[in-house]
Amino acid sequence: MSRKSLVTQVADGVLDRIIGGELAVDELIPGELELCAALDVSRMTVREAIKILAAQNIIRVERGRGTYVNPVGMWSSLEAVLRATTEGVGAAAAAVQLIELRRMLETGACELAAGKISDAQLARLDELVAEMKAAHQEGGLDRFVEADLEFHDQILRASGNVFVAALFEPLGRVLASRRRETSAFPQIQAHAIAEHEKIRTALGQRDSARAREAMDGHMRQTLEDLNTFVLRQQAGKD
Repeated sequence: MSRKSLVTQVADGVLDRIIGGELAVDELIPGELELCAALDVSRMTVREAIKILAAQNIIRVERGRGTYVNPVGMWSSLEAVLRATTEGVGAAAAAVQLIELRRMLETGACELAAGKISDAQLARLDELVAEMKAAHQEGGLDRFVEADLEFHDQILRASGNVFVAALFEPLGRVLASRRRETSAFPQIQAHAIAEHEKIRTALGQRDSARAREAMDGHMRQTLEDLNTFVLRQQAGKD
């Protein structure tokens, strides 16, 4: 195993302890020697892992005092923030905020895509909507989610903006798990299919304003479905 991958593993291990609540905000984390013994790695590996976490503002090093955990609001790693806010306490609020983020980014991406999308990409969107319909009818949840995610990915790519794709890359795993959770409800699947068809129509017309409006409508429907089906059900179990 390479030194770099081992350092990353150690950094992830410390992050897991923070996210899991073993290390609380403003709490002093174990020293290098203690971490070396606990993780069975060298002092240099621990030191490099700490540097990674500090560079992401997950922890802060106070000279003469030690190393402390920062609040999530200070973290600069999107992937770490996503992990922290979608696991355990606060997951419901994070789900809403995730849709809000998607709404801000995807409506603009869809507007851009309307003027740039190719005939081949439009044809692929048709195939994906058809796949969603078939999966919905046959109860194929994984197939439905896969087609749903690719539909949105096609639009992001069609926008022609490399920064949009880069911003969404770390969202991939979280979106997949979230989409599987919400798409487990047949009613939500039906809503999603209808909204995707509206988006496809607007893109086919090369109408930027309508494309933006269609994607915004989809995000509003997604948020409504989240509150109606998922969060209420979760609240009833508590």
